[in-house]
Amino acid sequence: MKHAHGGNSMSKEIVKGSMASATVYSGGKLLSNAAKHPVIVFGLGVVAGYLVYKYRKEIISGATKAVDASKDFVLHQKENLEDLVAETKE
Repeated sequence: MKHAHGGNSMSKEIVKGSMASATVYSGGKLLSNAAKHPVIVFGLGVVAGYLVYKYRKEIISGATKAVDASKDFVLHQKENLEDLVAETKE
């Protein structure tokens, strides 16, 4: 069975998502100040595009891992719910 470490990997993905959300929130404040200078906005776009291109394989593999962990988590919860319903019927 693949569910041996499912909970641990899912919690790691949740932490990564939380950190990404915090980064986006603080980055939003920074970008609102930088939006007043179009050259800075253009430069940030070039840098972001370069970084996404450079790390595209890692980004895709990380997203795939997160999707797989989510699917495993949902399937595990579905199994638990089915067991609970079966016990209730008995």
